Amino acid sequence: MSDAALLIVELEGALKSRSPDRRVQMLRQVTDLFLSDADRLNENQINVFDDVLIRLTSRMQGHALAQLSASLSGSRFAPRQVVRQLAHHNEASIAVPVLTRSSRLSDDELIEIAKTRSQQHLLAISGRPMLNETVTDVLLERGNQGVSRKLAANTGARFSQSGYSTLAGEATGDEMLAETLALRPDIPINTLRELLSKATAAVRDRLLKVAPPELRVKIHEAIRNIAEHVGIKPPEPVDYTEARNMAVALNRAGKLGDQTINRFAVQEEYSNVIAALSLLSAAKIEAIEPLIGNPRPDGLIVACKAARLNWSTTSMIVRNRPNCAPISQTELEQSREIFEALSLSAAQQTIRFWSARNAAQGADAPETAIAISNS
Repeated sequence: MSDAALLIVELEGALKSRSPDRRVQMLRQVTDLFLSDADRLNENQINVFDDVLIRLTSRMQGHALAQLSASLSGSRFAPRQVVRQLAHHNEASIAVPVLTRSSRLSDDELIEIAKTRSQQHLLAISGRPMLNETVTDVLLERGNQGVSRKLAANTGARFSQSGYSTLAGEATGDEMLAETLALRPDIPINTLRELLSKATAAVRDRLLKVAPPELRVKIHEAIRNIAEHVGIKPPEPVDYTEARNMAVALNRAGKLGDQTINRFAVQEEYSNVIAALSLLSAAKIEAIEPLIGNPRPDGLIVACKAARLNWSTTSMIVRNRPNCAPISQTELEQSREIFEALSLSAAQQTIRFWSARNAAQGADAPETAIAISNS
């Protein structure tokens, strides 16, 4: 109580002062005091803090408000009025933290912001842990491609039938959105059929490789249903007999190494790459094949490590994957860190386990090298 009393005295001084630095310092002290006791305060006490914070921030801009937004964004008891004010702020750097995380914003407030603020505001709302249909309808109505992609990837977002139709329509010219949407476990079957009927053969093939088993069955059925009605030929499994025989012959001749596999990758001969990785890592082709089409390269990196390939060859395989978006320089550097941190024995043990599990259960590739190495 003595600390609070001192703060009140300092607050009056800060409010009267023309010094921005003093007001910012006071804002931090009040914020820290609130957060330290937030779970013990009743609603009336929280309202007092609300009034104080509103008064302190009335003439503030920039970094101090962004810090306040970040500090309050994770609190279940954050003062509603100041959170609302931060969320409505025109500067996205100030609004984004509370828009992304704060549970103190109602659906009506999110809808109002989605109708009036920038695409950065909409993108932040799209990443919230939970979103209902009324909010996502507005986001899809005003949002750009980035908003649609983020919503489709958000498993906590719920869509109306109209929302799903909007996403399916946008996905016609956006393969990344089409794949993300098709892999949602809650996607209605009619939307899935619409997506797949307009998708390229490459997208359908990639989805069949990366989808979890239960969704893969759903995708197969949808493709066959489309084929019956509009004549789309269901994808045929690749015959690796010739590629496997070539890999065996090259290996016996001592020529199945980095130089040869690097050339396969450059020439995009990925049936040969898959057969080579299968032979050199002692894993089944069925365990290697899904890695090539997976947008995340981590599993493929483990297979390359298990096959004793060097980083130069591994990076060439990763960069030239068919039907995959180009990998960024940052992603490539992160991939190299994973490759260098992974030991040969861990990679080989993982591939053996993975291959056996795939044969027994039809299981899919783990999504990250960390997950794989911990298996």
